[in-house]
Order: sequence, then structure tokens, then C-alpha cells
Amino acid sequence: MSYVCQQCKEPLQLDASLVDLAPSAYDMIVASLPSVPPSRARYVTDSEAEKIAQLPSPSASKAAWQQATLSENSRASPPLSTRAQGKQPQRNFPAPNESFVLLQESMIRSIPSPVPGAAMPKKAPGNQKNFPAKNTHPLPTHQQPEPDHLNPTPISHHLRSTMRLFNVLSTRSDIDHPLCAECTQILLSSLQRQLDETKKERDGYIAFEKEVRKERERESLDLSRQDAEKKIERLKSDERAAIEQLHSADREREQLDEELKLLEAEEKALEEEEAEFWRSHNEHLLVSAEQASRLASLRAAYAADYATLEKLERTNVYNDAFCIGHDGVFGTINGLRLGRVPGVPVEWPEINAAWGQTLLLLYTIARKLDYTFENYRLIPMGSFSRIERTVGDKATYELYGSGDLHLGRLLHNRRFDFAMVAFLECLKQLIDSVKSQDPTVEFPHQIVKDKIGEASVKLQFSQEEAWTRALRHVLLALKIVLKWTTNGGNG
Repeated sequence: MSYVCQQCKEPLQLDASLVDLAPSAYDMIVASLPSVPPSRARYVTDSEAEKIAQLPSPSASKAAWQQATLSENSRASPPLSTRAQGKQPQRNFPAPNESFVLLQESMIRSIPSPVPGAAMPKKAPGNQKNFPAKNTHPLPTHQQPEPDHLNPTPISHHLRSTMRLFNVLSTRSDIDHPLCAECTQILLSSLQRQLDETKKERDGYIAFEKEVRKERERESLDLSRQDAEKKIERLKSDERAAIEQLHSADREREQLDEELKLLEAEEKALEEEEAEFWRSHNEHLLVSAEQASRLASLRAAYAADYATLEKLERTNVYNDAFCIGHDGVFGTINGLRLGRVPGVPVEWPEINAAWGQTLLLLYTIARKLDYTFENYRLIPMGSFSRIERTVGDKATYELYGSGDLHLGRLLHNRRFDFAMVAFLECLKQLIDSVKSQDPTVEFPHQIVKDKIGEASVKLQFSQEEAWTRALRHVLLALKIVLKWTTNGGNG
């Protein structure tokens, strides 16, 4: 078994005197220890006193019962504290000279059998029991008692004796045992310091007691009436002088308080003025920094906007938005083919989308030139664009076709032809307006009624090749007008 210090928890090595402690030395040490401190004993608890006070009995009976309880508790051994009770062993250990060691059953069986003529062992003292001989019938395993031996091993005896000694020391003092040498030295220094403080306190009480006794002796002396009156007059005079001095000190203190208040007000005004100065200074710095930041931001924005302007001036957004070209015999706008020829089937959704882009281009050029068409109004709506007459019956013509086979196809194709003729009329008005402003602009194909370059834009009762060629001429005329418009030829 290893021991550790109960303060620093370091392992300890016991002194040889404790290891080989004799029973007589053990009894001497236990006898020299003080008893349990009286502060640990509780004679009458608060709850018991309250219960006694509530009983309907005479006060003399209650006092007698409490006196009897106190006397009985003083004769009885006081109870241990919770810490001491926790350190007590779970069962009562025998004295050092009565200790024994329990052996396991395997060890008992290995003991040799006694000689046949050997004498029987003596009766075990105290609480030990006699066990039957080896040749008797053994008890069952769960009924056999633990074997006790009269001669315990020295190690068990010393360990049990040392442990019991440490428990007794911890129980009868406020310090847990065992302790190492360093912790013991620290404990002795602390106790010595407490002893010195207690001695100083005792000396102070003794001196105070001497002063009290001298004062009582002086008071016991009989003073004459005249001396007492003189003493009273002298004390009154001293009192008046002290009061006058106190009043003078009060007036001086009030004057100093007034001066202090004035100084504090002046200091406060200066602090406020300083705070206002630094506040205005900080605001000025913030405004200056903000203006500098804004100036730098404006300069950066100006440089970026100027670069963007130069880039935009070099860029023709109309050419990017309306890219006019050709794909074989087809004229294209933004990659959409406009027209149909045998052998190359072009779907009607593509043709309708191309017509929508073409109408949007004509509408955009008219807005840029601030030109208003006569008798017609363009309504760009993508693949379902329309042209509306503004005079007469104010009819609306759909600028999109359909390949569906139904009874109203002829009527629809007729309205589609009217829409393409109206578109060609609007393009002719715009071309005439451009020529009136710039006679140098030339167009390769003339527009006469429903024909442009000897090809009709009507789909009904005409061949698809001629219709496709007329649409290609329309895109070419739009490209010339767009180039003139974006190059600033209109002024």
C-alpha cells in the first residue's frame, strides 16, 4: 500500500519507526492525543429547542429537561464531524495485538495436514471461531466462513496499525494525515504565526484591563467640590474654544468650497471649449477627407465615362443589333433567312421572325430620323408584327405567314401580301426622305407600287424565287439607309 500527502498529493515513504510500531507505542501515542474538540459536539440543536418551546409544559419543566440533556451529553462521548466520520473504517478493526489475515481457500488447501498425534489447537480468543479438522466433512462453499489465523503476516499487521493511527490522528484534529515534511513545515509555520498573533491579542487585552483598573481606581478617589467645579469650568472653556475653532474651520471650509466650485466651473468650461474645438477639427478633417474621396471618385468616373464614350463613338450599335447579310439566294437579318425557294425548305417561324426584325429595323431608323410615316403605323411585335392604316378603314395587316392548310389560308395570305406592300410603301417614303436630304445617296433598285427591282413582294400568285429576290432587295435598301443614318449623313 502506498501513502500520499493529504495536502500536495505527493507519494510518501513512511519512517522506520512507524513501520515497526509496537502495540505499546501505539497505545501511548493514542493516549497522548487530545480528545475530539468540543466545537464538534452539538448538545441541543435549534430544531429541538424550537420543539421544546412549542410544548404546552411549564417553563420549569422545560428548563429541567434541557439541564438534564446537557449533563447527559457532557458525560457521553461527543459525535464526530462529517469529515471524521468519512475517514472511519467501515468495520471495527481489532487492536494491533489482535489483528489477523484472511487466506483464500486455495491457500488453505495447500497447508499440510496436521500430524495424527498432534495436540488440538487452543481456543481462539475473542471473536474468533473454531473451525473443524481437515478430516471432517467440509461445509459447502457458500456456507464456509472465512478462515481466521492467529499469526497474521507482519506486513498486514503494520499496514493496519499505521492506517488506524493515521485515522485516529485525522479524527482528533482538523488536519488530514499523513503529511510530507514540507507540508508539515508549512503547517508548523502557519500555527506559529497564529500563536504569535494570539499572544499579541492577549497582551493587548491585558494592557486594556490594566487601563480599566487604573481608571476605576482614579474614579474611586473622592474629589472635592471646588476641584470638580474648577474642572468643569476648565472643560467648558475648552469646549467653547473648540467650538469657536470648529466654526472658524467651517467658515474657512465654506470659502474654500466656493473657490473650488468656481475653479471647477472654469475647468468644465475649458474642457467643453476644448471638446468643441476637437469636435470641429474632426468634422473638418472628415469633410476634407470626404471631399478628397469624392473628387478622386469623380475623376475616376470621368476617366471611365470618357473611355466608354470613345468606345461607343467607335461602335455602331445598329450594325450589331441588325446584322444584314446573305446566305446563298436568301437575304438574312441576324442570321434569319427571309424568303423561300424550291428545294430549300425554310420554316415559316424563321420567316416570321426575320420579318419581325426587318420591321423593327425600319421602325428604329424612322425614330432616329424623327420621321413619321404617312397613312401607316408600324407595330413591331417580333414574329407577330403588324402594320396598321391610320386613314380610311384603319385596317390592320399581319406581317407574318403560315404554312397550315385550312380554309382561311387564302384570306390570310392576302392580308400578308397587303402587309408586305404597306411595308414597301413605308420604305419608299423613308428612301424619298433620305434622298431629299442627301441627293448623293443612291439605291440600286427602284420601288414602284408592289415591286422593287422588277420583283413583286406579293407571295400570292407569284413564284417563290421572285418573292425571295424582292425580299433580298428590301434588305439591301434597308442596309443602305441604316449606313447613311449611323454615319451622321442626316446632320
